[in-house]
Amino acid sequence: MSVTLVSILVALLGGIAVGLQNPLASLLGRSVGVLEAAFIVHLGGAVIAGVPLAWLGTGGLERWREVPWYAAWAGGLGVVMITAMSWVIPRIGVAAAVALVLTAQLTLGALFDHFGVLGAPIRPVDPGRVAGVALLLGGAWLVLR
Repeated sequence: MSVTLVSILVALLGGIAVGLQNPLASLLGRSVGVLEAAFIVHLGGAVIAGVPLAWLGTGGLERWREVPWYAAWAGGLGVVMITAMSWVIPRIGVAAAVALVLTAQLTLGALFDHFGVLGAPIRPVDPGRVAGVALLLGGAWLVLR
């Protein structure tokens, strides 16, 4: 199986995981509170990552001090995402929330690629990428209305 095909399948699996995570976090948020839901989600994630890490870890965790300080914001941004989706989904629905998140992610991703932000390989914005972002914006608007 080619690396590209495996990458596509892994990306789709990640998309399915996020697609399930958002409504589950929203369900938690409605039951226990938005910040409490973010805490529970991340605690569960820490346990699910920690168990295999204990058996399969390569020792790379020891090198955490070598990573730029701002990389630690990844976890904090996850809290922002879970908190935002827990609050937004009951108000505008899952499809609209996901459409807006995907639009923001693609737009930011295209800018990161264009400028090589955070070590991304440089891939200049071209008309196709602009069209993709425009189509997502239009799709998000249609889903939201």
